[in-house]
Amino acid sequence: MGATILDKQTGRAEFRVFAFNKKKVELLLKNAAGETVVPMSEEEPHIYSALIENAAQEMLYKFRIDGEGDFPDPYSHFQPEGVHGFSQVIDHQKYQWNDQGWKGKDLSELIIYELHIGAFTPEGTFRAAAERLDYLLELGVNTIELMPVTQTPGKWNWGYDGANLFSVNKNYGSPDDLKYLIDRCHQKGLAAILDVVYNHLGPEGNYLPAYGPYFTLKHATPWGAAVNFDDQYCEMMRSMVLDNVRYWLEEYHFDGLRLDAIHSIKDESPTHILQEISSTAKKTAAALNRRIWLIAETDENNVKIINPPDKGGYGIDAQWMDDFHHCVHTVLTGEKQGYYIDYGRLEDLPKVYKNYLYTGEYSQFWQKNRGSDASRNPGAQFVVSIQNHDQVGNRAGGERLGALVDFPSLKIAAGLLFFSPYIPLLFMGEEYAEKNPFLFFTDYEDPKLKAAVSQGRKEEFKAFGWDNFPDPEEDSTFFSSRLTPRENWDEQNKQMFAFYRDLITLRKSHPALSNLDKENTEVTVDKESQLVEIRRWHGSVELTALFNLGENDFPLPASKGKQIFNAGWKKYGGNREGDSDVLEKKGMIVLESTNGL
Repeated sequence: MGATILDKQTGRAEFRVFAFNKKKVELLLKNAAGETVVPMSEEEPHIYSALIENAAQEMLYKFRIDGEGDFPDPYSHFQPEGVHGFSQVIDHQKYQWNDQGWKGKDLSELIIYELHIGAFTPEGTFRAAAERLDYLLELGVNTIELMPVTQTPGKWNWGYDGANLFSVNKNYGSPDDLKYLIDRCHQKGLAAILDVVYNHLGPEGNYLPAYGPYFTLKHATPWGAAVNFDDQYCEMMRSMVLDNVRYWLEEYHFDGLRLDAIHSIKDESPTHILQEISSTAKKTAAALNRRIWLIAETDENNVKIINPPDKGGYGIDAQWMDDFHHCVHTVLTGEKQGYYIDYGRLEDLPKVYKNYLYTGEYSQFWQKNRGSDASRNPGAQFVVSIQNHDQVGNRAGGERLGALVDFPSLKIAAGLLFFSPYIPLLFMGEEYAEKNPFLFFTDYEDPKLKAAVSQGRKEEFKAFGWDNFPDPEEDSTFFSSRLTPRENWDEQNKQMFAFYRDLITLRKSHPALSNLDKENTEVTVDKESQLVEIRRWHGSVELTALFNLGENDFPLPASKGKQIFNAGWKKYGGNREGDSDVLEKKGMIVLESTNGL
């Protein structure tokens, strides 16, 4: 579907579009000389096509539906004029890749760095991000995860208001610029995951309803009509999503996809669309001879998502685990608003290092039993974080964890993350304790939407008691969310970066941590003293991480082994030159031993 270059030498191109029950569809071409209308023939019911000779590459076009208007291509690969403008023909064979030897990474070795292209660098482009990859290598992460990069209205957006599934956001660069970023990642040994949204499309520039039954009122979603995966004539929507999965993996060489909010994907078909997405990704990986991973975002604690089809599951490789974030966040901050009401107990930590916290228990927030048992699922099936775009950006003030807890507690949070037997995810700026917020920002062109988005945020924040927040539509909201350039870091930023860098090195190099084995993980807590002990072992080597969340110093037990890491060392902002004989209040120490196993 869409525009396909058949012969670059002669300029032959084919245009195809699904237009359900339309009497006439025409192709509208645009160049410097003006606009030309080309008839399209109905090659089969509801499918219209046209063949163009001597078509210029990067030609602009729309489809004209008789009596309804001119609309961008649902399969548009680029919208140089924005969500309402003409689509552009893209030659995907033009870019010369240099990653032929790249095979991808094992799921269990991923250390993910989530970033927003627009806010990651001052330039806010794919090319500028490519120039910062050496910084990420220095930090030690090995995978980047891009928040959605499809075309959205206006100058900036988180990306979840995409107007179609295939376009590359012109604010960040061209399709070739995105390919260059992924190519450079692979040349430097970094994997790249793309956040994709199949549960809804944005409210502005979404012209799919003009073409046919891509949405359905059969189900209700937070965004209105549901994406049509199971109602009449759902075949085109299902086909479009599966085409999109292949598109990002084949044309852009992504190593995986993060599937946004799959709990809002409604499908009662015999084969769920998620299972088809999984099957499509696995077939693509086999054809390309590369490792490709699917990671789902879900708040349901449902192992069905990650279990294989022969066990009644959908076969998604891994999922985000909110319970881990919520446990750590509430223990450190004391917050109890909104969904945090279900958390905040130090004694919950041992369970969440082995399983979901909610495995069928009653949730006060959801007012129902929530979750399933994931104790038998391996650690590599779960992605955990102490900060991510949702948990930071969906606060009224966009406060990062560093604005809510003190510096020592921030280091404790990082230690708790990297000592988990799960895949760790960092949110950009976390690694140096970025002080700028990450706010929710939009730039709708529709005045009614501009007003609606502000009102919608007020409703969303009621459960948390937040009533004062920056307007998402103000330019300053975006500009204040950009990262601080490294040359402007203060001493504490540098100390935190060193802490993260060395902690990641330990995580990657030590077999007790790099093997994501829940069975070889033991967590104990002392509620009264606020001490947390995490033991991880592999073979004959054991690591013991001690975390003091209380207000008193404690003598270090000599039997636990030699000291190999201390959050209190001066290079990390503490006051210790060498080993310590006490575990200081709000401190973290790692001990290594080879005895007693």
